[in-house]
Amino acid sequence: MTASLHVLVLAAPAAASSPRAEPYVPAGRSALHRVVSTAVALAGNAVTVVLGANARQAAPALAGLSVSMVLNRQWDEGPGSSLRIGVAALPAACDAVLILSSDQPRVTVDDLRQLLDAWKHDDATIAAAFHDRQADIPVIFPRLFFGELARLRGDQDARAIIRRNSYRLARVPMPNAAMNVTKDLAVPEERFQHSSTDE
Repeated sequence: MTASLHVLVLAAPAAASSPRAEPYVPAGRSALHRVVSTAVALAGNAVTVVLGANARQAAPALAGLSVSMVLNRQWDEGPGSSLRIGVAALPAACDAVLILSSDQPRVTVDDLRQLLDAWKHDDATIAAAFHDRQADIPVIFPRLFFGELARLRGDQDARAIIRRNSYRLARVPMPNAAMNVTKDLAVPEERFQHSSTDE
């Protein structure tokens, strides 16, 4: 993995009443812990987690993980605010960002490596997960798109930039990215074993 890529895990739901508002409710390891552990297995300490409405409850799930945390106090604005804050926190030397959601606990290290392979360090290519006939997150944006990410507002999210730049897309089939976190949390813990154990 190139040191120029940083992983941004979004864990700041748009509304406390949203079905996605508690992706870190304990169920063995929490969904947030699973997702961040996967990010760390790929990128080491080049991982930043954006926390929001439930930051106090979420923080214990990150104990022992070598990651940076930033707080989105404007989480109720929508996902655009989390992306703005996350992009602002990226290291100056970062050439690309991999955006991952905390409600995708079935995404594996191998899935993310496939994104890396599709990106190929191309500064004009967006590598996005493809499932349910659409490109979605996880997604890698090179620096060329940081400005667009920083200008997102309200309910706009990474998908808006993906749609606008469909001609630049490398689509990576990723069924694991489509799984619903509520259903996943009811699945026995052994189903969530990551290839990180082989690192």
